[in-house]
Amino acid sequence: MISLSTSSSKKSLVTVVVPSLNQGVYLEKALRSIFEQKVSIQLFIMDGGSSDNSVEIIKKWEYKINDWRSYKDNGQANAINEGVALGDAPYICWLNSDDWMLPNGLHTLLHVLEANPETPVVYGKSWNFIEKTGKKKPTWVEPFNTSRLALRCIISQPATLIRRSAWEAVGGLDNNLHLALDYDLWWRIYKESGNFKFINKYVAVNRDHPK
Repeated sequence: MISLSTSSSKKSLVTVVVPSLNQGVYLEKALRSIFEQKVSIQLFIMDGGSSDNSVEIIKKWEYKINDWRSYKDNGQANAINEGVALGDAPYICWLNSDDWMLPNGLHTLLHVLEANPETPVVYGKSWNFIEKTGKKKPTWVEPFNTSRLALRCIISQPATLIRRSAWEAVGGLDNNLHLALDYDLWWRIYKESGNFKFINKYVAVNRDHPK
């Protein structure tokens, strides 16, 4: 099934892409957290052909979505690249449908990138929400340092904002990767465009759940 929305929008600052597959139980929370951001956005939902209630939820919010589709694709990286290419805003982020943004999180990231035109990526802190216990703990995030990044991923993907020019300079995500796609992207952008900027503020939540 393919369904596309053609809603018009004013010039947006951030292209937000939501890749999803059978995450209807979480999708609405993710979307609400995006719509509550006080930033001009364009939103693209790339659904991989869900068989649950995901399409029903997407249609509920269709009037706020720039474009969406639902059919089998070649994985998360492919879906995100497709969504980013549909947009034209100068800044980019993606939010997995089981994660969510904190109030003003996107505005906080955007303010830093606009104030630092030489910076390709800005990232903040995020919580790791443990669904089984209902508790949360800080995700392992550190100030940008290539020696530390070589040992582990010190950047939390839901808490990032990327300059479109930096994204396009490296061709976006590697479509062949399905797990370390963000870690690979950070290295390629760093090598092409330089150091990232870290802000010591919580801006997003990463959900830890059995599925």
